[in-house]
Amino acid sequence: MRDFVDRIKNLYGIRAGRTCNRGRVSLFVVSAVLSFLSCAADKTGWDRVPDILRRMEAPAFPGKDFVITRYGARGDSATDCTEAFRSAVDLCHAAGGGRVVVPSGTYLTGPIRLKSNVNLHLSEGAVVSFFADPRRLLPVVLTRYEGNPCYNFSPLVLAYRQRNLAVTGKGRLVGNGNAAVWEDMNSKKKADSDTLRAMGERGTPVEKRIFGDGHFLRPSMIEPMECENILIEGITVEQGPMWVIHPVLCRNVAVRNVTVRSNGPNNDGCDPESCRDVLIENCAFFTRDDGIAVKSGRNADGRRIGVPSENIVIRYCRFEAVPESRNGMAVGSEVSGGVRNVFVERCTMNGRNQGIYIKSNRARGGIVEQVYFRDITINGVRECALAVSMHYGRERGDCPPVFRDIQFRDIRCDRGNRPILVVGQMESPVRDALFEDCAFQNMTRPMEVENAANLVMKNVRINNEQISRVINTPATLPMGDP
Repeated sequence: MRDFVDRIKNLYGIRAGRTCNRGRVSLFVVSAVLSFLSCAADKTGWDRVPDILRRMEAPAFPGKDFVITRYGARGDSATDCTEAFRSAVDLCHAAGGGRVVVPSGTYLTGPIRLKSNVNLHLSEGAVVSFFADPRRLLPVVLTRYEGNPCYNFSPLVLAYRQRNLAVTGKGRLVGNGNAAVWEDMNSKKKADSDTLRAMGERGTPVEKRIFGDGHFLRPSMIEPMECENILIEGITVEQGPMWVIHPVLCRNVAVRNVTVRSNGPNNDGCDPESCRDVLIENCAFFTRDDGIAVKSGRNADGRRIGVPSENIVIRYCRFEAVPESRNGMAVGSEVSGGVRNVFVERCTMNGRNQGIYIKSNRARGGIVEQVYFRDITINGVRECALAVSMHYGRERGDCPPVFRDIQFRDIRCDRGNRPILVVGQMESPVRDALFEDCAFQNMTRPMEVENAANLVMKNVRINNEQISRVINTPATLPMGDP
């Protein structure tokens, strides 16, 4: 739209304040049309949501079924069905697409690699159970581990540079992430994690970042990478080894009516990373770590790749309490590539550590902007209902984040520790944050704001005290995080 407006301006000599005699009679009409088109091109805030949803293309599949039992699979909880899944997917793809159908039963398998035009459909009563054995996830594949690209163990369900993919149905994917092997890997990950981070800072070529066998970086559970038109709908996903649903560098992703139950370490429910045009709706997250976390790469790698997560709509989701549950909805902490145009509405968060947490630090940096929340109910947070912090993990670096144009409207919290915490950097305050029509009851500590510019409070009630003012805090030393 903006390019079209510019071409019309050039045609009539209206660019950069310039006009000419040509077309003077119709100039008024053209100017009026340009004003209308410019308004359409410059939509802001929630006005952008219909356009995001309108351009999202649902994947479509031919009406052909490839039932895995025809290719040697048995739902007896004992037979290795890896080759049956591979055969069904390959044949479905070669035939132009359709459904790979998993009937009722429990099917043991290694990783499942999806291809274009394939819908992995789990019938009611179907359970796909993955071996809790990292050796079954070899050879290594290109992936991202906590925002850094590398070659590592395969995700349990993966796709690379494919188009029109789906995982649908009423069945279950079980990652067996509570098995001792994954816990053991988590306890031994630090050396590998530090090595990968150092590779990222040095700019080591990705093809030389080989992990996998003999290393301890756990894989994601469902990870499409560089794919388009993805649908995950209806299924229940349980016990991922690490991040559960993790699209990377994807476009047009819909996650609908999905239940995630996963209570291991780093078991985020859904982490769109460097993705564009994403819809997450009507989902329930029973996760030990963040329910949803929007990400875009970590540190130097994230900045070098430079692909933000943008145009993300999250609505009608539930974030439920599990032991040690962390945040309901997060932006970060790996946001070095930037995040913009995120819209979250009509969600409920129960018994989490933080309700909503926007987080980065001086090592990760990143520009986080145009992030909007409205009509959110938060019940019983242990720490902070709404936290915006540039000091997550207190990592040091030379890349202070930029947080700006963040809005919280109609947020309700019935009890907790702190209602609001906003912490910027001395040279990079949190700018233009709005809190409007928010109510916090039974809070044990006051709100705290440090290093913020033009933070606007409109009709905010904390323990029945109404607050309506603009807050500009001077540059001060960093304070503690939640």
